[in-house]
Amino acid sequence: MDLKSGYPWWAVRNGLPYAFARLRQDLRCDVAVLGGGISGALIADELAAHGHEVAVIEQGEIGWGSTAASTALLQYEIDVHLTDLARRHGEAAAVLAYRACAEAIPRLAEVAGRVRDVDFGRARSLYWASKRRHRRVLEAECRLRLRHGFEVEWLSAPALRERYGIHAPGAILSRLGARVDPYRLARRLLARLERQGVAVFDGSPVERIETAARGVVLRTPEGATVRARHLVLATGYAGQQWLKQNVARNRSSYAFVTDRIDKEALGPLRDTLLWETARPYLYLRDTGDGRLLVGGEDDAVDIPARRDALVERKARTLAARVAERFPALPPLRPAFAWAGTFAETEDGLPFFGPHPQHGPRVHFAMAYGGNGITYAMLGAGLLRALIERRRHPLARLFSFSRLD
Repeated sequence: MDLKSGYPWWAVRNGLPYAFARLRQDLRCDVAVLGGGISGALIADELAAHGHEVAVIEQGEIGWGSTAASTALLQYEIDVHLTDLARRHGEAAAVLAYRACAEAIPRLAEVAGRVRDVDFGRARSLYWASKRRHRRVLEAECRLRLRHGFEVEWLSAPALRERYGIHAPGAILSRLGARVDPYRLARRLLARLERQGVAVFDGSPVERIETAARGVVLRTPEGATVRARHLVLATGYAGQQWLKQNVARNRSSYAFVTDRIDKEALGPLRDTLLWETARPYLYLRDTGDGRLLVGGEDDAVDIPARRDALVERKARTLAARVAERFPALPPLRPAFAWAGTFAETEDGLPFFGPHPQHGPRVHFAMAYGGNGITYAMLGAGLLRALIERRRHPLARLFSFSRLD
């Protein structure tokens, strides 16, 4: 599945720093993780750290899928407002989901600290009202978050202009957020796991999955067989091919990164994740080396050739939108522009765990939505609990049963 177009900055910046082996021999393990992107890497790390014998199998290059196209804004905030999620699933469940995402960010910081040199940095998150009629909705969102202990602050229009130079009706400022180089984190984490004895393979497609009462068998086109007690399908947006049920819709998002910008010119945008209430929304953040990463202009295009043709025009549109919203910034010129496929669920929540179609030993890791890396981090613990037959507070909310 072609998940990206153009030249994602992370892959250009990092190249292919480490080569992984191809799967050519039969293998046995406790858990096979299919997918070598950031989700697969975080799940494999969690399982291996708690004594599970893990094998990671990627059909292409490690990290060279939607991970390379990710803009990696690490937020606890879900694309669906806490207020809307509460109306759909109940306030207790909605708060549980938001808190789990909040707890995932320091855990991501811990993983990044162990791996090192992955451009991880703490950041604020500024969520502004795009239109006047959005202000009341956003104020209600801020009140609900404050009531449940989230560290947020309401910025009025004058305060927003003074502190961020944004002309908007108001905004929620959160202290909890972060950024990372997702491609580098995935590759370096899996290389570290391989040095610790975890089997990691790329260039190794799996053509058939067979399930039985006591395990799962994977077969490759070259004749290799992998026998595992459990399988985790961490194949990102391509994971829907393993299901007959439609659980999400694929869309495309567009992004570009600038050359380095003087720190003074970036001003308050440094160490800040910025996004808006409009849908699709404009979003931007800085990088550790002083660039500005801008994304948005999402659409329903899911045909690679059509998406390819749109990248440059979308990048120009994004640059114009930033210039209109942030007039104090110098003119932005895209140094590298790209697009990537993402999937969104109806309620903005991910899916983790087994699906009735495949039985209890095949676990899906569908970290869908705008904060997929945060979902992958908390999903790693959830999947470990399921594999170890332990209860997890999010197991039902993030399961396929909520579609019933």
